[in-house]
Formats: sequence, structure tokens, C-alpha cells
Amino acid sequence: MNLANKLTIIRIFLVPIFLVFVSINTANNVGLIVATLIFIIAAITDKLDGYIARSRNQITSFGKFLDPLADKLLVSSALVSLVELGSISAWFCMVIIAREFAVTGLRTVAAAEGNVIAASEWGKIKTVIQIVAIIAAFLDLIVANTFLHYFTVFSLYVALIITIISGIDYFVKNKNTISVDK
Repeated sequence: MNLANKLTIIRIFLVPIFLVFVSINTANNVGLIVATLIFIIAAITDKLDGYIARSRNQITSFGKFLDPLADKLLVSSALVSLVELGSISAWFCMVIIAREFAVTGLRTVAAAEGNVIAASEWGKIKTVIQIVAIIAAFLDLIVANTFLHYFTVFSLYVALIITIISGIDYFVKNKNTISVDK
């Protein structure tokens, strides 16, 4: 269990803490502020664990599997929370979560055949854009600001488009994994 994998596990443990604070409803938005800070810290661990794994040459199959899973848990919990808070539509959330399930299914099939599908460049870009959009959406809930609202809407739609593109990219690049001829 190297440091990078420990950071990934910490990110997973931050998800329920994030959700607890999202559910705290106060007049001064303390719960949302703390939840947003926890989300940002968790997002930073995503960048940090990848950097540490690469710089120390400690990339593991466990990390290749767990890191994207931790990202999916964090992003999905935030998106569902934003639906509950009335910030985004359920269909929007479901398109993103459906892509996450589909790619996870692809990874599961590959793993059953002894292959590990690591995060692609599109997948990494997707995660960064999703995180920026989610942070903007939470800040938009905390601070009523017209510019921030327009930025939030724009970034959410960019995240949606990149999410779809990255999902297609995974399936195209790994089409041999799901070949019917096997």
C-alpha cells in the first residue's frame, strides 16, 4: 500500500463526510461551504496521488482500478447532491453517471480477461472539467452571482460534452475487450 493508493482511499472516505455536510442546511450555508471545501480537498488528492505514483514510479494495478473508482464516487455523489439541491437536472446527472457505469463495466470485463484499462487522456480531462464545474455549481449555490451562474452553466455543459466524448473514446479504444467473437 503506497502513498498514492492511501491518498486514493482517503478520497473515498471523504465522500460520505462530504455528503453529511451537503445535507446540513443552515441560513448561512455553513454546510455547503464545508462540503465544497471537502470536495476541493478530495479533488486535490486526485491530482496528488497521480503525481506521487508517477514521480515515484509506484503505479500499480490496484491504483489504476481504484483511482477512477474514487473519482466516480466523488463526482457522482456531488452530482446527485446538486440534483437534490435543485442546481442541476436529473437527466444531466444521469447522462454523466451512465457514462461512468458504462466505463466501469468495460473495465470490469477487461479485468476479467486479465487486462487493466487505465484512465485515458480524455478521461483525465473529463475529470478535471467535471470537478471545476461541480465546484462552480456549489459556489453558485453559496454566492448568488450572475457571472458565476453563467460560468457554472457553461462549465456544466462542457463537462457533459467531454464526458460523452471520453466515454466514446474508451469504447472505441477498447473495442476488442467487448468483441462478440470472443
